[in-house]
Amino acid sequence: MIVETKYCKHCGEVIDADCVICPKCGKQVEELKSSKPDNIIINNSAAASASASNTVVVAGKMKRKWVSFFLCLFLGWMGAHRFYEGKIFTAIIYLLTLGLCGVGIIVDLILILLKPDPYYV
Repeated sequence: MIVETKYCKHCGEVIDADCVICPKCGKQVEELKSSKPDNIIINNSAAASASASNTVVVAGKMKRKWVSFFLCLFLGWMGAHRFYEGKIFTAIIYLLTLGLCGVGIIVDLILILLKPDPYYV
């Protein structure tokens, strides 16, 4: 069996290749190997992939914030802003209930104001 050796950088003694501390002089010959591995961060989210490649992935159709806002403000009781966004089922509910008795219109106005311009549906 062949034992690999190396020389101590401090005293020149022949030591085993896997020695970290020289048995003769007691000085550290090489860096200590860390017992825990280096931190590895794996980020497989779509947002991280898109930002890493400098491309933006957009799903849906672009809608203008202010068009939706004014449709909701003036024709919200008919669900016009919902038809504009392509949400036909809730638009029909707004039409039959007069904008959910006005409460739905107020909630939608606030939510539309919080959206970016343009937003995607």
